[in-house]
Amino acid sequence: MSAHIVRPYGDTTGDGMVQLSFTLPLPHDKRAEGAALQLARKMGLDPALLVHAKAMGPDFTFFVVYGSTTHLVDVDDVHVVEREYPLLTAKDANTAIKKLLRRRLVVVGACIGTDAHTVGIDAILNIKGFAGEKGLEYYREITVVNLGAQVLVPDLVALARAEKADAVLVSQVVTQKDAHVHNTTQMSAAFREAYPAGQVPILVVGGPRFEEGSEAALGVDRIFGRGTTPGEVASYLVHEMTQRKARPS
Repeated sequence: MSAHIVRPYGDTTGDGMVQLSFTLPLPHDKRAEGAALQLARKMGLDPALLVHAKAMGPDFTFFVVYGSTTHLVDVDDVHVVEREYPLLTAKDANTAIKKLLRRRLVVVGACIGTDAHTVGIDAILNIKGFAGEKGLEYYREITVVNLGAQVLVPDLVALARAEKADAVLVSQVVTQKDAHVHNTTQMSAAFREAYPAGQVPILVVGGPRFEEGSEAALGVDRIFGRGTTPGEVASYLVHEMTQRKARPS
């Protein structure tokens, strides 16, 4: 097998073994277990072994299936978004902002819609930070306005305008029925309607389910996923502000 073609590893190299979990809208019985195995085979697990089945109320069953996948991965066809800017220390970021703007960079952050999960946005904004890095509140040249959870889009836009925000950071953890996508596109459209062309703040979204490279479709400038640190966000904001300053007005 080519070094660029890989299969999952389970018990031995190249055996293709994977574990899959899912729920079917069927009461737990032999028929439901057969349906789970049928689904697993259609998804490319052959042979498939049902290792766990548990009723989830009277009408649903949760399954765990283990088996060997027939599919291969061509690593050459895997495309990732590479970071195109250098990581800065807090000191270097502060120096760059002061030189670039001659004032403090204003960052407004929020969880929008019905999302009440503030852990992600707090990890980036609050001074305690994340993964050993201080949050943006620690940066001398950054003013942080953390609006918290369940902020309506019109309120976010109004507050960003009132604070003269340079950047707006939005966290979206709730993803049922693509709520994160709908909320983000609504948010970006609202900002573009409220601001003159070329004056929209830097729009950044973060969350575990956003697809890398989908910024254009969502109408935002940057997407950050799971494990992002405050330093990465600060470095990006400096990079993007520098790029905007360099563009002809």
